[in-house]
Amino acid sequence: MVKQVEELLVYQKAIAAADEISAMLNSEGFAKDHRLRSQIGAASERVASLIAEGFEQKTDRHFASYLHLARGSSSETRTQLRVARGRGYVTEASRVSATGKYQEIEKMLRGLIRHLNDDNWKERR
Repeated sequence: MVKQVEELLVYQKAIAAADEISAMLNSEGFAKDHRLRSQIGAASERVASLIAEGFEQKTDRHFASYLHLARGSSSETRTQLRVARGRGYVTEASRVSATGKYQEIEKMLRGLIRHLNDDNWKERR
């Protein structure tokens, strides 16, 4: 049984993906577009944050509800990457790479949600 959120591979991948987005946000184009920069940065950071917050919840169902929110933030990040690409802030290769990472995270979250819903431990700790 996983004792700390840092042990979850999906959490590790979400942190790595957020770091990749953070590096992208340092480009010149994003410097001029504070709103998009803020939005994509917040959405990418929320994915790992929601996983961590959910991990500390009392029941599996509560944890799963946070994972649903994390999937939404992941999807939002992918959408903002498309917007950034349309505005010329990121290359297509960078967008595709980051999008692929978030799609993998979403797939992992779906599997974990399914597992939590099947087990439905009333007391996780």
